[in-house]
Amino acid sequence: MSNKFPSLQLKEEDFLPASAEEKESLVIMRKSVNFWADGMRRLRKNKIAMVSLFFIILIIIFAYILPAVWPYSYEQQIKYSENLAPFEYGKTEQELIDSGESVFPHICGTDKLGRDFAVRLMMGTRISLSVGLVCAALVLLVGATYGAIAGFAGGWTDNIMMRITDILYTIPDILLIIILSMAIKPALEDLAARPGFGWMQKMGPNLIAIFLVFVLLYWVGMARITRSQVLILKESEYVTAARALGASGGRIVKKHLLTNCIGTLIVTTTLQIPSAIFTESYLSFLGLGVAAPMPSLGSLATDAVKGMNTYPHLLILPAVMISVSILVFNLFGDGLRDAFDPKLKN
Repeated sequence: MSNKFPSLQLKEEDFLPASAEEKESLVIMRKSVNFWADGMRRLRKNKIAMVSLFFIILIIIFAYILPAVWPYSYEQQIKYSENLAPFEYGKTEQELIDSGESVFPHICGTDKLGRDFAVRLMMGTRISLSVGLVCAALVLLVGATYGAIAGFAGGWTDNIMMRITDILYTIPDILLIIILSMAIKPALEDLAARPGFGWMQKMGPNLIAIFLVFVLLYWVGMARITRSQVLILKESEYVTAARALGASGGRIVKKHLLTNCIGTLIVTTTLQIPSAIFTESYLSFLGLGVAAPMPSLGSLATDAVKGMNTYPHLLILPAVMISVSILVFNLFGDGLRDAFDPKLKN
């Protein structure tokens, strides 16, 4: 009867150098990559996310670069060119064309004051996008710091800090914006009168109030996400080793915990941008946004509501821009989450 089990006795040929064929069979099929390289590889494979990124780049070019080369400014009023349809010329412009001069067309028409609507749409997109980016950065800074401290401290400190976030959830944001606008308007006007602060008066107290509200209210979601990540990571071996080596709590939070949460924080921040854009848009639609003549997408929609039956394109264009901006940022944020969330790796 033959022995079916392999022999445990070592032979002399077992100690011979491996052949070239044996070495090739042990070669790793794909080189080792770090967390970011692997995440970017997965992101590039997500076609929806890459298309969304392409549209985000187009929106940034449309909002920040194109107005610099556009022949009209967002506050320039052209006489006898009120409420023009797309590619239509006013009386003065038609006279210039008849005399042989070239006039740049109003691609999106003009508003009731004779201002080129295309450049106002660009500037409105710039304001709304800037609000989204700045507010998302403020939410990241405040929320990540607060959540990391609460999660790392634990105990009664964590309980008190989390109860504060629960209270902030109950505060109505629109009411707070109105109160802040009324409270800071006198101080803002005094500050804007000083040299170098005229830009504050140009923005208006309502827009500054929006920034303050995001800092005061909308960081709580980021804080809770960061806290949950820190509660998991602070039990890791490298945190125990850092404590044994005498590292301070602040250094552990900054160098170890937040660093290892960066993927989740980036994804959450990206998803916060469309939320901020939507909040600014509907607040501007309610008249709580930027001060005239500076436009935002919400204020452009507000101005166009009364004439929506006669000039529907003045309402459709900012509405489409708001929808597209929110959609592409949400889709890109979903792609980042799929790429950098370790739980979703296949």
